[in-house]
Amino acid sequence: MLNKAQGIVLHSIPYSDTYSIVHIYTDTLGRISCLVSRGKGKKRPIAGALLMPLSVVEIEMERRSGNDLYHLREARLCFPLAQLFSDPLKSALALFLSEVLFRVLRETQPDARLFDFLYHSVHLLEDADRGIANFHVVFLLRLLTYLGISPNMDAYPDDAYFDMQNGVFVSSPPLHTHYLDKTESRILTRLFRIRYENMALYTFSRQDRVAILQKIIAYYRLHLPEITEIKSLPILQTLFD
Repeated sequence: MLNKAQGIVLHSIPYSDTYSIVHIYTDTLGRISCLVSRGKGKKRPIAGALLMPLSVVEIEMERRSGNDLYHLREARLCFPLAQLFSDPLKSALALFLSEVLFRVLRETQPDARLFDFLYHSVHLLEDADRGIANFHVVFLLRLLTYLGISPNMDAYPDDAYFDMQNGVFVSSPPLHTHYLDKTESRILTRLFRIRYENMALYTFSRQDRVAILQKIIAYYRLHLPEITEIKSLPILQTLFD
């Protein structure tokens, strides 16, 4: 029986000489893993370009009894992704964000709000021509809400410390080491005001942007053990030099 869905490609790995396994987050099934033929030319039913990181695709797949893997039969892009595939910065962003999503989206249950956020974000990344250097910061901070680990930013008092381990602001440094100082905490409240619509208005030096990203990833790691080494991060940082 064929299943149809829209999906966002997270990761692809070789499975054998003839197949790859492609991990896709879908609107109706949540995260799934699909077998895809690695044949060449006419023997390859699905073009590799359709399964690049963050590709948004309409797919048809078949699940055989007793097997968790789907067999991907057809795939086509939901909208063109010329910039995402050709622009070096956008390609690096797609690689980095898809790697983060691959590590944190473990649930097989669908989440319509999360899927809509991802779909909308990829569409914006493809079309954006300003503020692209801030895109991943906005994405990662907004994603926290859908993962259920977003801090309460409404409760920020002046001169507070942000306790990253508990996700709250405190008046004095906590006993552990996972916290932001007063200056960093003030910057964090500013960051949470950034949206895709206004990201071009925020300017950061390379040094500040690297430091911001390191703090965000540190917060992810505290709350999501699946976040280990992110191999695409050095590539992304090199492009901001």
